[in-house]
Amino acid sequence: MKQVGRLLLSLLPWIPGLLCGLMTEDQFTVLEGNSLILPCHYEPQYASNVKYWCRGKMREFCTSLARTDDSLLESQSEDKVTIFDDPEQRVFTVTMKNLTEEDSGWYMCGLELGGFWEADVRAFTYVKVSTGISVVNDRLSGEEGRGVTVQCLYSPKYRESEKKWCRIGNSSSCLVTDDEGSYEDVSVAITDDKTGTLTVTIKKLQISDIGWYWCVVGPKQTSVHVQVLPRPSTTAAASTTNSFAAAKPSVADADDPKQRITNDCCMRQTFPAQSVVMFASFMLLAALAILAMRIGKHTAPAFNSPATQMRMRPVENE
Repeated sequence: MKQVGRLLLSLLPWIPGLLCGLMTEDQFTVLEGNSLILPCHYEPQYASNVKYWCRGKMREFCTSLARTDDSLLESQSEDKVTIFDDPEQRVFTVTMKNLTEEDSGWYMCGLELGGFWEADVRAFTYVKVSTGISVVNDRLSGEEGRGVTVQCLYSPKYRESEKKWCRIGNSSSCLVTDDEGSYEDVSVAITDDKTGTLTVTIKKLQISDIGWYWCVVGPKQTSVHVQVLPRPSTTAAASTTNSFAAAKPSVADADDPKQRITNDCCMRQTFPAQSVVMFASFMLLAALAILAMRIGKHTAPAFNSPATQMRMRPVENE
């Protein structure tokens, strides 16, 4: 009976965890040396609660990095990690600056409830800091005769390294930036801002430009695919204008990015759904308590029953 009671009490702190009041992305990837801006969305009832950001996947062993109730908020702008809460938009934003590979790991968005029997509302995410080079969009497409631009991001350690734009399978096609970090001809323009971004612009696409390319920074490289769409004829473009306008979705039908945000517990729930979950949780606890009492009642020895007294009465000697 006591064990059942302890079980019921242990379930109480986790009832708030059944309600998805906090959400963020499952994973964020950022290139070494860059910054990461990470949003944590919460339900309206938590607008006045303290928000925090910590490293780890267990609250008891999570290293606190930033809190909204920190008295040194004004000086946080110079720190590596800052936090900002916007109650009207129901989101608090965490900014991590100048990330290194050692910063990779599990992190937690948290809402502090403060009650003895209440566990904090939490959402976990994994931050992956990569080194070398990455590309903003590795699939480019554009209409024939128009231009497309690709941005290649690289780590600070490669700022002074040689930068190239090459067609895969043709080493003689490589275009190399000069000492100023630029290259340009009639078809391609390359610019290195010397801070971590290499920008390549193909000015006028041709069908022959279709294929795979390397964006090269020092010893590192990443692939980019370029697709060229045939230029539509004037007659075909005019005939499809009305049908396109009719089929174009309204703003209300557009995907809401918040609806794609997930966390470790479940998808976003509405308040009626939360009420149902809370009610069901307490009903479950009540049912377990009643069941425990009945089990205890049926298993208790009946010392006072007449049958028991007769069996326990000593036999008299004749």
